[in-house]
Amino acid sequence: MDELKDFIRNIPDFPQPGILFRDITTLLKQPTVLQRTMELFTKTCQEKNLKPDFVAGIESRGFIFAPSLACQLNAGFIPIRKPGKLPGPVHSQSYGLEYGHDTLQIHQDAVSPGSKVLIVDDLLATGGTAEATYQLITSCGAEVIGFLFLIELSDLTGRTKLNNVPVHSLITY
Repeated sequence: MDELKDFIRNIPDFPQPGILFRDITTLLKQPTVLQRTMELFTKTCQEKNLKPDFVAGIESRGFIFAPSLACQLNAGFIPIRKPGKLPGPVHSQSYGLEYGHDTLQIHQDAVSPGSKVLIVDDLLATGGTAEATYQLITSCGAEVIGFLFLIELSDLTGRTKLNNVPVHSLITY
């Protein structure tokens, strides 16, 4: 799926020195490339026999892909949000960042026990955000059947944190 790599812009030293940022906005602004990306996400789910009841998208760039994919898979969409964005009772999960901590939330009634959930985001790096999302979903009694990312930074070994759940990425660096 290297066909998409040409549409990812590399921005050195962002957001801080020493980081090479993989910018997906250059992919998103081209309708045919965005459509191809969604086709590849759907094809991956079909080939891997992923049949979720729900697709969970992680704020914010997971929201770009997850709702459309949910429609293609005849599944519901679950937003995984930062604190204070969801009304009503929520489950919260804090996780470590390189410098500090962050928190993600899900509605307590987002999924029923036994539901099958596919987690989608734009990027897998260290795995902290994806791992926190896994913990949120499973705290509701649901089963995470897979992770799907546009980009995986393999040298950061984020997939090792994801509880042996299948990880699928369209682009690997």
